[in-house]
Amino acid sequence: MGVYLGEDFVFKVIYLLLGAYLVGAWWSKKSFAKIHFSRHYENRVFLNEVIPVSIEISNQSWLPLLWLRLQESIPTDLSLDRNIQTVVSLGPYGKTHVRYRLMAHRRGYYCIGPLSATSGDLLGLFKDQRRGDEGGYLTVYPQIVPLRQVKLPSHSPLGALRHAQPIYEDPARIRSKRDYLVGDSLQRVDWKASASVGRWQVKQFEPSIALETSIFLNLHTPEYPQRYRLDSTELAIVVAASLANWISAQKESLGLITNGVDPLSQKDPGEVLPGTGGKVFAAIPPARGSGQLMQILDVLARVQVAETLPAAERLRQEYAKLSWGTTLILICGHMDEPLFDELFHLRRAGMNVVLVLVGRIPGFASIQAKAAYFRFPLYAILTVKDLDMWRV
Repeated sequence: MGVYLGEDFVFKVIYLLLGAYLVGAWWSKKSFAKIHFSRHYENRVFLNEVIPVSIEISNQSWLPLLWLRLQESIPTDLSLDRNIQTVVSLGPYGKTHVRYRLMAHRRGYYCIGPLSATSGDLLGLFKDQRRGDEGGYLTVYPQIVPLRQVKLPSHSPLGALRHAQPIYEDPARIRSKRDYLVGDSLQRVDWKASASVGRWQVKQFEPSIALETSIFLNLHTPEYPQRYRLDSTELAIVVAASLANWISAQKESLGLITNGVDPLSQKDPGEVLPGTGGKVFAAIPPARGSGQLMQILDVLARVQVAETLPAAERLRQEYAKLSWGTTLILICGHMDEPLFDELFHLRRAGMNVVLVLVGRIPGFASIQAKAAYFRFPLYAILTVKDLDMWRV
């Protein structure tokens, strides 16, 4: 048309459009490649906490980014702010933030993101470029009920917990002194006190016990009534977390065994148990310290209820790893004959067994009678409020 009409204006329009086409293609591709995303938030929180999330978008190029459309993917269980999407522009070496909030409604292990970013040229002549980050993960711990007094049996004579039986005396805890009596061991004589008083003085120690405790959390779905399965299994996890928190506060050894599935363990190399279809179960050996407690709470946050192995069979696999005198707290929704047999063998091997039944239990009277016959301490917890018996 330019040649036919002899108009320079047509050529100028063609050159302008061609220049916009080439420059726009180069500009948008170059500037979009230099965009950097980073997400900032607390990756471990407790139940019902509000989690502020900040996404930092920075332009690491001297070319401005004309427009950038952002859309964040978040789990529905954590959603607090709706439609987390926006459009921003960035100048040379510019930086901006997108902020939103999450609410920890339920315990779990959640993926935050990925963030989807879309950009293009100013005239819209090119197909949009798309890019996303890998996202991050958020661990929401289960509810922890603070406990004050939990009576757990132990065969170990020394430890950090006071005990009413004077047979369990801790030589590291001196309670008082008294005059020497015939038959007292010379190892109990306090020589400095004897020299100052002028007669023999004998140390008296505080009684104590040691707890090496393993919590066995049964999350095998057929062993919970289907009608109450969700509530009962979540209650079992709350009981396990509360007991773990109390035992750790007493500075005692604590471990965790479960037949629930840990999704994170499936990604990492670990022990794959036979007959489980390649699934990995969590088994944390007893240890002391706040780090041990956090490791157990991490597992309790991630663990999933599944049809895996019955509690009796899972316990049989971990039997050899339990040391003499270990107190095993079994948290479950049902008791059958094979499980009672395994617990009886454990007690004969020198271990202590405590039964904690959660939720609505069919045939509870029969289970209670069998527990009394085997002399297993038995606690029934129907709701979270029933944990108040350990809060007084």
